[in-house]
Amino acid sequence: MEDNKKCGCGSEHNEKGCDCHDEGHEDAVIYVTFEDEDKEVACDVLGIFEVDDVEYIALAPQDEEDVLIYRYSEEGDDIKLDEIESDEEYDKVAAEFDEMFFQEMEETEE
Repeated sequence: MEDNKKCGCGSEHNEKGCDCHDEGHEDAVIYVTFEDEDKEVACDVLGIFEVDDVEYIALAPQDEEDVLIYRYSEEGDDIKLDEIESDEEYDKVAAEFDEMFFQEMEETEE
């Protein structure tokens, strides 16, 4: 897996995650079709980040307050999202995302 990847906003990613939040990352949108729905749902990309050498993506469905976190990979031009299978993995990844996201929010407010 490469250390530097680009997301929909076109900014570089490093070992800590996506650097593009300050460069308009909030404009990056992907469309997800959930298993229980037939329609695509527009989701804002909150960040792509790495935990224990695995990449994850945090998404916020538009018009909702939820944050969804998935394993993230790219296969050619296709983006692949996989469910996080264990509670332990999810808790660790969610804690890392919270730390990164809220730290960026605090820095932006200052």
